[in-house]
Amino acid sequence: MAITSHSGQGLPAARLHEIHDMLALALDATESPKGYPQRIREARSYMRTALRHTVRLMGAEA
Repeated sequence: MAITSHSGQGLPAARLHEIHDMLALALDATESPKGYPQRIREARSYMRTALRHTVRLMGAEA
């Protein structure tokens, strides 16, 4: 039986951790000290929002 998240929604905690790690890696990979074009700023904003939601679903474990 899979370990589920604290949210009670039945999503395996391991899957949430995997999603969290992928989002964090995507943000790291797109980091630039020179600034971002609008489309990259928007994409990074969506990734940060998804990362926050994932952390919330994980019960703030990450």
